[in-house]
Amino acid sequence: MAIVRSRNARLLYICFVATCLQTVEAGPPFVTDDPEPTDTSQFENYLYVQGTDASRSYAAPGVGLEINYGAFANTQLSWSIPLNPNPGPGGMGLVWAPLGGGIKYRFIQEDSEGWRPQVAVFPQIFIPIGSASHSYPTTELLPIWLQKSFGAWTTFGGGGYTRNPGENNRNFTIYGWTLQRQINHKLAFGAELFGQTHDTAEDRGSTAAGFAALYDLNETWHLIGSVNTSIAGGADNDRFSYNLALKWTR
Repeated sequence: MAIVRSRNARLLYICFVATCLQTVEAGPPFVTDDPEPTDTSQFENYLYVQGTDASRSYAAPGVGLEINYGAFANTQLSWSIPLNPNPGPGGMGLVWAPLGGGIKYRFIQEDSEGWRPQVAVFPQIFIPIGSASHSYPTTELLPIWLQKSFGAWTTFGGGGYTRNPGENNRNFTIYGWTLQRQINHKLAFGAELFGQTHDTAEDRGSTAAGFAALYDLNETWHLIGSVNTSIAGGADNDRFSYNLALKWTR
């Protein structure tokens, strides 16, 4: 859940911009988000591991837990809890990580017989925790996401504005779009293009591409994974990234 940017913003976007997934729906493992909220009174949970080849060296994989709950009709509450992303020397100890939370609200329903997409907003806040958290700002994201399905095909995307305070930092926008195909009742594949504008005075905007697979073991357990690579704006900083997750619902 990666893109070329400062370490702070890259991890925030990868970890928390993606949300719920069902058999023919979107969300993790894509970086681009979708407007589909979790069903009312239902949970969708993800235990994920992710890593990035940045500047020709691999950082220790980050591990985290994402919890989504359908609190009301068309309304989802989300929490992201880092379990050890960006570990310190020896691979142990939480140096810093973003603790995230947000509310997704779908205010336009999809027209199954016409062209009207479903649309949602998903404001989120990311609070750095850990021994080095004082070096990173609290960051807020306000995006809008759209989605439309045509038989076995689903397309979704959008973008948003990120407040990124701090000396030498810059507020920035994110954007992305995905096309997903349901192969059979268990397996789906998708591809996406995503990016952002510059988030510091020295950085420049960037664009990346990715591919993902989603496999339903049964109605409760699901396996999902993706690989991404930078295609413009600083490939040395983010040459390759991956995300693997186990999803379960209740």
